Amino acid sequence: MTEQTLPTIATLLDAYRNGTATPTQTVTAVLSRIDAVDRPEVWTLRVPDADLHARAAELDALLVALGSAVLARMPLFGVPFAVKDNVDVAGLRTSAACDAFAYTPDASAFGVQRLLDAGAILIGKTNLDQFATGLVGTRSPYGAVRQVRFPERVSGGSSSGSAVAVAAGCVAFSLGTDTAGSGRVPAGFNGLVGLKPSLGLVSKRGVVPACRTLDTLSVFAHDVADAWRVLTEIARFDANDPYSRRVPPLGVSRSMPRLGVPDALEFYGDALAGAAFHTALDVMASRLDTQPQPVDFTPLRQVSALLYDGPWVAERRAAIGAFFDTNRADIDPTVAAVIGKADAFSAVDAFDGQYALAELKRNADQLFDSIDILIVPTTPTHPTIAEVQANPIEKNSQLGYYTNFVNLLDLCALAVPCAPRADGLPAGVTLIGPAGADRRLAVLGAQIQVLFAASATSATSATPDDVLAALPFQEPTAMLAVVGAHLRGQPLNWQLQEAGARFVSATQTGPDYRLYALSGTVPPKPGLVRVGAAQGRAIDIEVWEVPMRSFGKFVADVPAPLGIGSLQLADGATVKGFITEPWAVSADSGAVDITPFGGWLAYLASLRP
Repeated sequence: MTEQTLPTIATLLDAYRNGTATPTQTVTAVLSRIDAVDRPEVWTLRVPDADLHARAAELDALLVALGSAVLARMPLFGVPFAVKDNVDVAGLRTSAACDAFAYTPDASAFGVQRLLDAGAILIGKTNLDQFATGLVGTRSPYGAVRQVRFPERVSGGSSSGSAVAVAAGCVAFSLGTDTAGSGRVPAGFNGLVGLKPSLGLVSKRGVVPACRTLDTLSVFAHDVADAWRVLTEIARFDANDPYSRRVPPLGVSRSMPRLGVPDALEFYGDALAGAAFHTALDVMASRLDTQPQPVDFTPLRQVSALLYDGPWVAERRAAIGAFFDTNRADIDPTVAAVIGKADAFSAVDAFDGQYALAELKRNADQLFDSIDILIVPTTPTHPTIAEVQANPIEKNSQLGYYTNFVNLLDLCALAVPCAPRADGLPAGVTLIGPAGADRRLAVLGAQIQVLFAASATSATSATPDDVLAALPFQEPTAMLAVVGAHLRGQPLNWQLQEAGARFVSATQTGPDYRLYALSGTVPPKPGLVRVGAAQGRAIDIEVWEVPMRSFGKFVADVPAPLGIGSLQLADGATVKGFITEPWAVSADSGAVDITPFGGWLAYLASLRP
């Protein structure tokens, strides 16, 4: 079975843009692929073919009427996707892989609705470890979900069907959920990217909870750019979700982030898994010029123990309420055994657990004082279905060794595929960072993925804003016009990246400015001066959106003779922007009037041979 038959989201959108594909053709290809793959255990429910063709026809009509402009309005236009069956879709049954529990919601989950509004085409709902309790993908009445190319191996869970639907090329991306690793383990086992966002960044309204305080939607995709594109659509504050929050994004450093690696690695005797991880680290060290420093993994391992061996298991019991008492016979025996452990804990145990977690979290916070990103194996081993069925609790527990602590500590994570193991099984690493470091992980993850792509010969040289735009802001911001060394690709653009700024547009000033190449500045910089329409002209600029919490420091770091003042744009709007003290462009200053070039980049191009 070939693993990827659908193009990336960007490629598919380009095909719609240039007229070489239509949504109807995409739906036809998807249905043909699902038939060819013949993995019925992946799905709990499929959208009827007639409904899919009707949705595609609607999108076809929009493409004819609006042309490529529709892609700006609907950023996921015609992109097929799947949803884990503990996430609501209006009019489709939600089962959480338990038929006796199933219901049909009137409204879609917040994240699903955002994707539908963005033009994506829902293909169906996917199988899971029942009630999202498991990391193996075998605890379901719909059948054990098999790894995409090695059917004797587990697919990973609980988002098992969501991962295999993408890995088998049936959809371009899918939604899973992640409480203890369910959005990362299946990604690692199937050679995918698994993006687990900061808690609260994505609304979980419309998700059947596993542990309500720890759950989040997650994204499976073939590459980091696709996963990030999906996150960009669903990362919105939802006032109707009490756990939704406006997570302040951390900036992206101009240098390689400081990496940490566990001081004691555990692979449960799986030498091939260990070798694959060390190979990945060696490649990164040589190609990205980075050497992870060992960090004490003990506090993180202790946090993991709290999730299933501590009172947090009671949150799983609370999630399904009285159903556990009235319908225990309808619950998978292993799932029932896990959830039933809740009865052994008291309210006092719950508070004691909170106190223990608070102490361990302080240790984890200190860990990220010395590193920016922790890099771990996504999983320590990859068992067969038979091994899991023979020893379901222990084998499942092993798979969470590098994942269970993440949500308890309010961290974000990104699983990235690397070179396969010597036996051909997929292998990868997971990048872990503090809340808000989602883009920081994505930028590094994109670089790592390039290293291990079959056609890659060197690490990507693209700058962060070229690869992955900052997420839409959910906090106060200021619009800033830049004219020279802070433009994309220029030597000081990293200062905007570090400030967490987001590129908005390339535009021009009003018609009353002159531009000068200043004398003696390092790196070379231009000076913009407002002189009036009779003497000036429009100058090329870029507008960036900067969080107010970092705007003050950015302004404070601007050296003389430059400053930040008010700048008028071509459309008449006024924004903050770079201005120049008059003495720096006086006749005896050495500054060169470069206004006729119309912008700094055009002037620099004129200097090249």
